[in-house]
Amino acid sequence: MKRMTAAQAREALSSPLTWHIAGVAVLAIVVIVLGTRLGIDWSATDSSSTSALANKQMELKALELETSSLRGVDKRVAKSRALIKIFYARRIPANYSSIATRIGALQVASGVQLSRVQYAQGPPGTDLTEITMDAGISGAYPQIMRFVNSLERDQTFFVVRAMALTGQQGGLVNLRLRVSTWLRPADAASSGLPTTQDETQSAPSTGGKEGE
Repeated sequence: MKRMTAAQAREALSSPLTWHIAGVAVLAIVVIVLGTRLGIDWSATDSSSTSALANKQMELKALELETSSLRGVDKRVAKSRALIKIFYARRIPANYSSIATRIGALQVASGVQLSRVQYAQGPPGTDLTEITMDAGISGAYPQIMRFVNSLERDQTFFVVRAMALTGQQGGLVNLRLRVSTWLRPADAASSGLPTTQDETQSAPSTGGKEGE
């Protein structure tokens, strides 16, 4: 192989073809560099977009979980109001006399004796007003338990607030009993009952054993 002389090398370098080839090579290198940079940037952008999308999906899922308890709340409220109306119609007495009549019927059915019966009403409420009965009750233990259980299970809504033992003689037991029920404010206002000042009236304090 012949060695290129200095003159031939200078001639080759000054040739347009040589500069053209060199220009194409440089351009190819630039294209490769730019293509590589574009690929890196595209990958980073795609990764960032994917991450942002994932974050948004997580936020949406969290929001759905937070609001899931509110779905259908309007229907639940309407259903609750309907149930309250049914409860009032079935279990809230119409007037004071119906309370006394029902208590008397349960007394006869259980065989107990009531004495010193006093009725009072609490402060008027928005929807209901509490009516309290405070009385002495005497009878055999099974009779008293039958009367108390009948109160708690009766169609009319009664709540036994307190029982206090006041004495026992032979097979008879004497208790002090406090029971609550409720009337609609208009019905309570027409009952003529005295109003108690303290809704949280304490249990009968007659000494002895106390229970509910």
